[in-house]
Amino acid sequence: MPAPEPDVTMLLVAWGEGDRAALDQVIPLVYHELRRLAHRELRGERPDATIGTTALVHEAYLRLVDQGRARLESRLHFLNVAAQMMRRVLVDEARKRHAGKRGAGAPRLSLDDAPEPRIEPSNDLLALDEALTRLEQIDARLSRIVELRYFGGLTLEETAEVLGTSVSGAWRDWNTARAWLFAAIEG
Repeated sequence: MPAPEPDVTMLLVAWGEGDRAALDQVIPLVYHELRRLAHRELRGERPDATIGTTALVHEAYLRLVDQGRARLESRLHFLNVAAQMMRRVLVDEARKRHAGKRGAGAPRLSLDDAPEPRIEPSNDLLALDEALTRLEQIDARLSRIVELRYFGGLTLEETAEVLGTSVSGAWRDWNTARAWLFAAIEG
């Protein structure tokens, strides 16, 4: 009979208390979910993006390790923090591209699989990040709900659980945040 899978929440608490090995045990347990998040994030990137799914997961992991001990309360909370790290990685990559460094606009070839075609209109990641930063100054909760839903890929129910609110409250906040971001980016 195989050994039972360790509890992710208990490992996260151990990591928060200084046990670095606990984070190393968590990653294999949530790796598939992290790749799903990364793949979802990269769907919206330009075809010449220089980072692939695996590299995005690994860079987010390195940033998690670099930030030191964190108080992560659950698997969902961990995935939320990982999504935030992925957002930062992608924003940093976009800034590098816009800076004209490393080839000054020459097409880049990637060895990773090409991202899936994006069905919705392409939004500029830098504009979204700037608008989210402004929204966070006005209402941190609305900014967080966008990170959870858009970058974290959480359902409305999961988002409500992470935020400690009702599903209808999360829905109202989600609609308010989307309307605000649309006006901020388009206007």
